[in-house]
Amino acid sequence: MDGFCYRYDGTFAGFLCCVRDIYQYKEPPNLFLPLSDPRPSLYDERRVETDLALARRVYRRLTQRLGERGMELVRRGFLTCLDHRERRLCAVIDLGLRTGPGVERRLGDEQVLQVSAAVRHLQRECDHLAGFVRFSDRGGVLVGSIAPKNQVLPLLRPHFCDRLAGERFALYDRVHSQLLLHQPGPENGGRGRWAIVEALDFTVPPPDAQEREYQDLWRRFYDTLAIPDRYNPRCRQSHMPKRFWGDMTEFQPPAPAPGGPALPRQAPPP
Repeated sequence: MDGFCYRYDGTFAGFLCCVRDIYQYKEPPNLFLPLSDPRPSLYDERRVETDLALARRVYRRLTQRLGERGMELVRRGFLTCLDHRERRLCAVIDLGLRTGPGVERRLGDEQVLQVSAAVRHLQRECDHLAGFVRFSDRGGVLVGSIAPKNQVLPLLRPHFCDRLAGERFALYDRVHSQLLLHQPGPENGGRGRWAIVEALDFTVPPPDAQEREYQDLWRRFYDTLAIPDRYNPRCRQSHMPKRFWGDMTEFQPPAPAPGGPALPRQAPPP
């Protein structure tokens, strides 16, 4: 059976190491699987270890051949939830190596078209989450939780690190088990430190009494601001997709006090 299965650690650096092996050994890819995936493959397998120095060299070389925008398409395409993502990106890279800079404009190519559409979906999701993420205080740290379809934390990071430059915060991606951490700089206006780390068993701690009070005030403000005569659920869902509501404070029932019963939450008034 033609083609190979490449097993790697699932990172972008690991993918670039796979790209290097594809061209060095002339072994075309048919499947990519994480190293931790126990599923067997019908293809011959090649295990690829991540080498950060090698990945940087591959990235620089591809940027020279594909151009900045072409490489940006590949980099963002890797963050999407596109089916057979790595194989499609390899096809885009191969086209770019043959045709040079401007590969991102070749929408007549099926693979470029698919990756470009997935990147637009990624950007729309990031735009939504930039406004819909809700943080709450947990012992002096602002904590938020999201369930995105794409790997959005690398793109959301500049927005929230700027907006909350003076705060310690953590934003948890439950779908991809990733955690964005930020710590402010030593002085006002100092540059903060951040990291995106794997978090397989992260649990958001329960709110304390003061935080529950603030959340209740926010829900009351949201309900009071509603205008019954302008109630339009379809319009609201078009601007605020329903799949984000589960992580938005204004749509949640009040958190019970420790040891107390859960409080009912009425639907927001029109």
